[in-house]
Amino acid sequence: MTMTALAVPETEFSRLPDMPADVFTAPLQRPAHVGEDWLEPKQARYSSDDHAIWNDLFARQMDVLPGRAASAFMAGLEKLNLNRGGVPEFGKLSEDLGALTGWSVVPVPMLIPDHVFFWHLANRRFPAGNFIRTRETFDYIQEPDVFHDVFGHVPMLTDPVYADYMQEYGRAGWKAMRFNRLKALGALYWYTVEFGLIQEADGIKAYGAGILSGPTEVVYATEAESPNRIMLNVDRVMRTDYVISDLQPTYFVIESFEDLYHQTVERDFERLYRSLPPGFTYANSAVIDVDDVLHRGTQEYLLRGGRGSGATPI
Repeated sequence: MTMTALAVPETEFSRLPDMPADVFTAPLQRPAHVGEDWLEPKQARYSSDDHAIWNDLFARQMDVLPGRAASAFMAGLEKLNLNRGGVPEFGKLSEDLGALTGWSVVPVPMLIPDHVFFWHLANRRFPAGNFIRTRETFDYIQEPDVFHDVFGHVPMLTDPVYADYMQEYGRAGWKAMRFNRLKALGALYWYTVEFGLIQEADGIKAYGAGILSGPTEVVYATEAESPNRIMLNVDRVMRTDYVISDLQPTYFVIESFEDLYHQTVERDFERLYRSLPPGFTYANSAVIDVDDVLHRGTQEYLLRGGRGSGATPI
């Protein structure tokens, strides 16, 4: 099923568009061996230890994901045969994914600039980190590695509607840059692509990669008493702060991927960007009058101090 695309007629995505001079993005230093597209010449050659880390991470997640991960994600794992063992080969992965939804997976050395990331998404290319965490960073790594990117994100790209949403998100990113509203668009990405939940017939499930690639958050996000679970409202989400180094105080829930698409792509984002303040309006733990609240959290984990305090995620 292909949804109606959001028109961005003034931007041509066959080549990397010029970056607007008045737009600020994170000052990332591009490695000398990559071009302006930030693509690695080829995928890394992984050692046997690297492959073993992937296998152990995969096994750990499969102990907790059944019954908690979105059905589209679990189906995507099977379609791409990600349980074959070892870090997937991007060429084979892209061949399989391309046959399903026209997407490919491309290697990048590190986090890449927003405008380059948007451009790759607009061309149905998903940039994946060309490295894997070590045993020392097995439980938590701040910069997304190949496990987070491929295991967490790529299975969802087998779903046709979600795949279309991701492409249109990339195209819409350029409009956000013109209005200097990258922070607001980042909140939308955070609360959907990274930490989104979906309402399925047998309960709330996770589809966000930040949840799916870690063992603690998938249980916490779907079952714990602490966090709020609120139905997605795009205007509200794009005004909401978020935390990058701990479990989320609030998760936003969609009815379906069609619901996600309609709310985000089929709307007047130019008008929304003009109405947004420069900073966030709502704290990440707030519940406000317009919210459709499925579960009002106790916020006990947050109030006890979160990760740094040793508080139990309940």
